[in-house]
Amino acid sequence: MGKMKVLLVSSESFPFAGTGGLAYVCHSLAQELQSLGTKVTLIMPLYREVMEGGWMLHPFSSGLRVELGREALEAEVYKGELRGGIEVLFVRRDEYFDRSHLYGTSRGDYFDNAQRFTFFSKAVVALGEALGWPWEVVHCHDWQTALVPVYLWLRREKVRCGTVFTIHNLGYQGIFPPDAFALTGLPGELFCPEGLEFWGRLNLLKGGIYFSRVVTTVSPTYAQEIQTPEFGFGLDGVLRACAHKLVGILNGVDYETWSPERDPHIAAHYSREDLGGKRRCKNELIKLNDLSPSLMGAPLFGMISRLVSQKGIDILIPVLRRLLVKGAGVVILGEGEERYEEELQRLAQGFSGRMSVVIAFDESLSHKVLAGCDIYLMPSRYEPCGLAQMRALRYGTVPVVRHTGGLADTVTDLKVERGTGFSFHLYRSAYLWRATRRALRHFARRGSWRAMMRRGMGCDFSWRKAAEAYLQVYERAKG
Repeated sequence: MGKMKVLLVSSESFPFAGTGGLAYVCHSLAQELQSLGTKVTLIMPLYREVMEGGWMLHPFSSGLRVELGREALEAEVYKGELRGGIEVLFVRRDEYFDRSHLYGTSRGDYFDNAQRFTFFSKAVVALGEALGWPWEVVHCHDWQTALVPVYLWLRREKVRCGTVFTIHNLGYQGIFPPDAFALTGLPGELFCPEGLEFWGRLNLLKGGIYFSRVVTTVSPTYAQEIQTPEFGFGLDGVLRACAHKLVGILNGVDYETWSPERDPHIAAHYSREDLGGKRRCKNELIKLNDLSPSLMGAPLFGMISRLVSQKGIDILIPVLRRLLVKGAGVVILGEGEERYEEELQRLAQGFSGRMSVVIAFDESLSHKVLAGCDIYLMPSRYEPCGLAQMRALRYGTVPVVRHTGGLADTVTDLKVERGTGFSFHLYRSAYLWRATRRALRHFARRGSWRAMMRRGMGCDFSWRKAAEAYLQVYERAKG
């Protein structure tokens, strides 16, 4: 029996182009699946960021016909390669993907995202048909690719591909006005409550859920949460109806990239057995951000995040003020909604030398923040999985998290004997403040704090376990 052939369809992937966790997940999953003997192909759009990245890309296919509404367009496909021989295909159409950002700017989404990602999905299907569908499983990620399982469902008598659809974040569903349905070329009867219609509008994610053979999400707790009104974003009923094919698989961490023992981005290496280098990393981070040297003796809080409401920025800002007044330091790295960027920058100006806000997505700096901070903040309104808290644990940076989704699956509160961090339940500033205040108290107890750091550094969230679970899902989807 030969290797299973799997096509991963994503709108982003590290190291080519990305905005967050999805990019890392697709890259790491592809690498781990390949190491387990699966033949992996990854396909994504050819963004400007990729074209300017200096990658060795070669023409793979041209003249693919894509009908978008009444227009007949052409797609080109280029080929590259990841370490380990993973084939990466890029769909090119410059009017859609040659832009400064992937999905939109801080002022909002691009107006034509329905066209852009309908085109991408149809180009994937056109390429599959041109190649004779060489893959046994097609694994799609988030709303940008959700039409692919729908098109394959319509071809189910001719195309024997299993379909898997992963929800990385139910808060982003790809909802568009009803006239966008015409772009898809789908039969009109699919624009219905048991299809892609959602309160009179087009919902692409809903199509992926309904028409895939297996639906996964990125942590066991989140798989349960999204079936409730609180976390279901209007699709909880759909997900309860599809509960028989819904599986929660916790994402992993790429410890080749995220490990203080070998990280090339940080000032000094350190380990669970020898924590000495972490202090040098803290000193470097303080200097790099023009913070006061006095913070070497104070707790330094860090956060690397999209600055959006989902990440808890609204309940965080009042707490940051109180922490700063108490003498703590804060380093925040991320970009997102203008109102949050501006409010955080104003706060930093008021506490010059104690708080730094870097509005960017900076890969190297993110490593330095994880290594240099003492405490990591993740007060998310909801969190499907979260990668940052698992990375923080490996770097001995103790997380303060809301008990939700993947945060609940990965961080054990110190109230438990083997605790690795601090958590709170109710989404309110007062409860976040209580959790951070507990962290401050324990930070002063150096012996017990170091023991907690070491427990966190000993946690194992490697990708092997996740990839093995996906292989079981692929077998089920093929069946």
